[in-house]
Amino acid sequence: MISDPDVVGLLYLVAIVCFIFALRFLSSPKHARKGNWVGGAGMVIAIATTLALDGIGNWALIIAGGVIGSVIGIIGARTVKMTAMPQMVALFNGVGGGAAALVALAEFHVAGGDLGGEEIVSTVLSALIGSVSFAGSMVAFAKLQEWLSGRPIVFTGQNVFNVGILLGAVALGVALVAGVDEQWVLIALIALALLFGVLFVLPIGGADMPVVISLLNAFTGLAASATGFVLDSLMLIVAGMLVGASGMLLTLLMARAMNRSIANVLFGAFGQVQTGAGGTRVDDGRTVRATSPEDVAVQLSFARKVVVVPGYGLAVAQAQHDVRQLAELLEEKGVDVAYAIHPVAGRMPGHMNVLLAEANVPYDQLKEMDEINPDFPQTDVALVIGANDVVNPAARSDPASPIYGMPILDVDKAASVIVMKRSMAPGFAGIDNELFLEPQTTMLFGNAKDSIVKLIAAVKAS
Repeated sequence: MISDPDVVGLLYLVAIVCFIFALRFLSSPKHARKGNWVGGAGMVIAIATTLALDGIGNWALIIAGGVIGSVIGIIGARTVKMTAMPQMVALFNGVGGGAAALVALAEFHVAGGDLGGEEIVSTVLSALIGSVSFAGSMVAFAKLQEWLSGRPIVFTGQNVFNVGILLGAVALGVALVAGVDEQWVLIALIALALLFGVLFVLPIGGADMPVVISLLNAFTGLAASATGFVLDSLMLIVAGMLVGASGMLLTLLMARAMNRSIANVLFGAFGQVQTGAGGTRVDDGRTVRATSPEDVAVQLSFARKVVVVPGYGLAVAQAQHDVRQLAELLEEKGVDVAYAIHPVAGRMPGHMNVLLAEANVPYDQLKEMDEINPDFPQTDVALVIGANDVVNPAARSDPASPIYGMPILDVDKAASVIVMKRSMAPGFAGIDNELFLEPQTTMLFGNAKDSIVKLIAAVKAS
């Protein structure tokens, strides 16, 4: 057991430094693996130090909880497919928020409501924010898992109703801070916060899920930090604030990448099927042209520069390994291959980076939007695999479009564009894609994995 507070403080400081360096390493694909190891080492130090403190008891419950959590974590890490990673991130994030709310309820129960000013404020914040994060993350999980529609789920007066629910929860929190020591008040606060969390995420479409997951992650960090005040744990306070600050910064950066405000993401119900301006293609005589794997293989084999644009369709088809194999074949023929990564492509922050890294695509071939866009005019073939709204020229040319002003990948400036898609169905923005009608664009319809396998065979034969 550790009784010297200086030793405890030093060990916690080492853990905090590990967390800070982990965030730094995770900002680059080259050092991301190292970041995971450093962060994991910091967490081991933090847990071991906490368990070694004087006064820690209930070892049976601690061991049982640790074993159950470890088994779930190991099974999840080893069995969940990369395509389901956004769901797992949302689920694990929600569990953190739920844990914070449960700790707040347990501490209030043990104290019989007799908590000091700082403790009761922290308890209320932990219960409120943690419950919102838990419920919101569960809805995000259900949407990503397609248990709920990925489209916004809205009803008349929804925002007003949501504000009323939130104000009710806040009013109960104020009552607790003012001296009400009834446990049912905290339970009612948690119930209202859970309801608000559900209603908060329901009107958010699948295209905005990366932003929402990041925001909910920030909420979980803030809830954990508030729980640190409840438990008088400096370690938890600092770790929670790191998560909260980084999550909020990432949320702001992604919203900026879409040229939209956080309010528009949260309350704009982006992704409803459009029935007015910008939602339906006007018949101007242009037609969609289909192509074959053999024709595409010829274009790719004789190109000087090819840019692959991955989207959620690539993840659904689990075709990342096949894309890497195709790229390697083209590189053997002297073709320069790069990957264009839009900040919000996929269903979680960095989804495409994670997916391609899992397929061992060299990190220096992954080009962010601002870096790759100037190269499209010199690109012979842009190969769009399952991406839709992030390559729609309407974002630049149609003021009536709901995505107008959103920065996109300028694939329409390439000499030739090949779009691999299962059908002509619109993306999550609910609008048609003008790119499909451009004269340099041809469509290769079918499952992305099957189409790429055919492309590989055709390139080998060319």
